[in-house]
Amino acid sequence: MTDNKAYTPDSEPAETAPPKKPPSYATAVMSDFNSKANLTEEDGPYDPFENRDPNGASAGGALAHLLKSSLGTGILAMPMAFHNAGLVFGGVMTLIVGFLCTHCVHILVKTSHNICRDAKVPALGYAETAEKVFEYGPKSMRRYSNFAKQFVDIGLMATYYAAACVYMVFIATSFHDVINYDLGLKWDVRIYIAMTVIPCLFIGQIRNLKWLVPFSMMANIFIVVTFAITLYFMFDEPLDFSDKPLIAPAAHIPLFFATVIFAMEGIGVVMPVENSMKKPSQFLGCPGVLNTAMITVVLLYGVIGFLGYVRFGDSVRGSITLNLPDGDWLGDTAKLLMAVAILFTYGLQFYVPNEVLWRKIQHKFSPEKHNMVQILLRTGIILVSGGIAAGIPNLEPFISLVGAIFFSLLGIFVPSVVETVYMWPDRLGFCKWKLIKNVLLGIFAILALIAGSAASIDEMINPKEED
Repeated sequence: MTDNKAYTPDSEPAETAPPKKPPSYATAVMSDFNSKANLTEEDGPYDPFENRDPNGASAGGALAHLLKSSLGTGILAMPMAFHNAGLVFGGVMTLIVGFLCTHCVHILVKTSHNICRDAKVPALGYAETAEKVFEYGPKSMRRYSNFAKQFVDIGLMATYYAAACVYMVFIATSFHDVINYDLGLKWDVRIYIAMTVIPCLFIGQIRNLKWLVPFSMMANIFIVVTFAITLYFMFDEPLDFSDKPLIAPAAHIPLFFATVIFAMEGIGVVMPVENSMKKPSQFLGCPGVLNTAMITVVLLYGVIGFLGYVRFGDSVRGSITLNLPDGDWLGDTAKLLMAVAILFTYGLQFYVPNEVLWRKIQHKFSPEKHNMVQILLRTGIILVSGGIAAGIPNLEPFISLVGAIFFSLLGIFVPSVVETVYMWPDRLGFCKWKLIKNVLLGIFAILALIAGSAASIDEMINPKEED
């Protein structure tokens, strides 16, 4: 990502026309959430789709990327989400939240397409879309264009760093359960977090995506095997529905919403995937890449969440793999494979926000010091992440907290604001129904943030007693 100065309204003429000379954008890699195409200055109507890379990803490739990014630790947390919601309420609200998340991604991508035409650029990332919407929006809002870009960039970085902390807790908890039980140890999970930091320090130093490909391939194989083993244990005994509540106590509902939003939201991946397509018109629409991916994800999440909660009941944990029987070689294999898969995925999870951060600060250091600064920066961030993970070693509320804060803001609140600003004031539909809809989405996001954060923090302070 390039640090271009945002347009400032001080030089704007009195009329409300958009700036005639928007700032230029250099070519950037897809992983930094920004566009990979140069700003163009063409006369006449501009079609961004005609200026995409003809060698870009196909619709099938884009679908594979979206599914791969969605089917990770989130799906393993869905049984815990149903525990906090109840069978009927959890099933219905999973569908509703899935619809809302899909809608928010849809309006973000649609707005990005529209602002690309106005700005005459082939593609824009999430942060750039927010910036351009304000820059070309109502005159009173243009001064906030740089703030919008920085807010999204910082939010995406924080989201990925927080998710990396969740990864550390998950890896350590998996090894803790297996090793402590099999060897009769009583080591605290924080010891395993400290040991997890060591391989993360090495994996986190990888700065070339192609070196992460073998890790991702092995991780995908391990995840498929883990899912197969988990499904085996889910059906190895008759499922008992009788003791499962249809609706959970109201105090648990915020944790459900926070967990489901964490599981489903892949907002940081959507724009890079869409920007990489050679035919972006196939991303939206019916069926479209987005709808196909989200329908698949929502159905899988609902089924795994429902059946996983029915199978393990109130003992369900932050990842269903942690409920597999201790001492059983097959269960232990699944736990360890998933832990190693997440460890291998850590490199990619850490790579993305670090690239964004480095592009923001690299100009502050002389080129001959870049290598050493990168090593120290990555090491410091990983050590801090390990410290945060050790401070919050309870996986369940940690997942809920990350979902409540970051994914509520970036996945629901920001897309609704971006669409509203772009449509303001005379394109908001009959009786301004889009404004009303986006206000309701914003309220839901803020309520999910407040209630989910409060419930998660309360559970961290007053953890449940475990057997």
